[in-house]
Amino acid sequence: MKKIAIIGRPNVGKSSLFNRLVKKRDAITSEQAGTTRDVKRRNAIIINKHVELLDTGGLDKGCELFDKIKEMSLKAAYKADIILFMVDGKGLPEDEDKKLFYELQNMGKDIALVVNKIDNDKMKEKLWEYYEFGTDAILGISVSHNRNTVELLEWIASKVPDSDIVKEEEEEPEEEDTTVIEPELDDDEFFSKYEHNEECDGYFYPDDEEEVEENSIFAQNDMIKQFDENDVNHIKIAIIGRTNVGKSSLLNALLGEERSVVSTVAGTTIDPIDETIEYKGKQLTFVDTAGLRRRGKILGIEKYALMRTTEMLENSNMALIVLDASEPFMELDEKIAGLVDSNRLACIIVLNKWDISKRDEHDKIILDIRDRFKFLAYAPIITLSAKSHQRVDKLNDMILEINENYSQRISTSQLNAVMEKALRRHQLPSMHGQVIRIYYATQYETRPPKIAIVMNKPKGLHFTYRRYLTNKLREAFNFTGTPVLFKAKTRGDK
Repeated sequence: MKKIAIIGRPNVGKSSLFNRLVKKRDAITSEQAGTTRDVKRRNAIIINKHVELLDTGGLDKGCELFDKIKEMSLKAAYKADIILFMVDGKGLPEDEDKKLFYELQNMGKDIALVVNKIDNDKMKEKLWEYYEFGTDAILGISVSHNRNTVELLEWIASKVPDSDIVKEEEEEPEEEDTTVIEPELDDDEFFSKYEHNEECDGYFYPDDEEEVEENSIFAQNDMIKQFDENDVNHIKIAIIGRTNVGKSSLLNALLGEERSVVSTVAGTTIDPIDETIEYKGKQLTFVDTAGLRRRGKILGIEKYALMRTTEMLENSNMALIVLDASEPFMELDEKIAGLVDSNRLACIIVLNKWDISKRDEHDKIILDIRDRFKFLAYAPIITLSAKSHQRVDKLNDMILEINENYSQRISTSQLNAVMEKALRRHQLPSMHGQVIRIYYATQYETRPPKIAIVMNKPKGLHFTYRRYLTNKLREAFNFTGTPVLFKAKTRGDK
């Protein structure tokens, strides 16, 4: 599959073109320079051929962050087979652009000069100025107005071999084509859908019970959900935490390459970056999400990233909550951990920067974590250093182990043996003088494990007794790293 890199200065429309080519609003777009920072990769179909598109950060210079963005973008361009060199048609040709264009052209790559923002026929005259680049492959387009993009598509397709033609069964219906900027979202709105439940030491969705009921397996006459082997072998892992705790460094360490831009500038990552590796027969897809800040500290385009972080959590199976071991924990750390709990994800707490922490206070730090994150008592803790790669190799094995726990199915007979023992030891309290009986329990779903408790009075299953049953199940089975969810129902419920 041919790799196509879209490169150019900031604000020339690279991400907007990327979105149009992949036929969905994927990359964050805005008028602020430096919106795209990491290289974003997506497979796409151009006319009838498979390609891999690379959306790169702007070729700018100045501060440490922009220098690193430029370095990553150029690396992507040098590795690509086809280059779309984008410029702003409303401006004048830049000598630095010409120099880089010639350099890439001399490498023997297929390269087109894409002059964007040619929004009307009158502006076509501007194209003559760009013949200074010395190439016939000049394409004047307007991404925002969708003008003359067919010619660009045809040029790209002509450079892709026929071996990459899409088979009929692989073709997918086109999605709505739009490059609309997503609405701004501050952290109040971001966290507003989650409410803290002090009684349960955790978080929950306000409408969770109704959602479970509508989508529960009981609507299918108690049929057990089919076990999807392919799904279990693909683990989607969100890397989440505050700004500057080392999430991007951790992603790079896990991949063994500089995939995500790392700098001392807080909030470096904007667009979530995902990358998949094979490990011991499993597919591990890591997603480096934008760091979260306190209310009032979110700046500019970081607001766009919060919505994407929510989407990533909703589509993940597991979360790595990254904490900075070299400084005191904050209330925001707890709030972020609450999002992981609310999305019912398997979880590992990663204590990063262990090489510069007060390691002599190990026990005290662990106790502090357990006290702050009581609702994630099931989550194991690993100490490591993403920068020096200390103990990072142990993390992949831990991910596989927890995925097994998250995906395991306990037989009905095993469950009921544990339940019977638990009931004998501690009977259910009555409710308004009515005797509460549990008839049996059965697991109806995995990832996370969901257990139905069939009883005469479902409302009589108090949260304290749920916690008691959860503890008994954890004593009997290995549920390390995974939540265990209960659903109380009567025999006649559908």
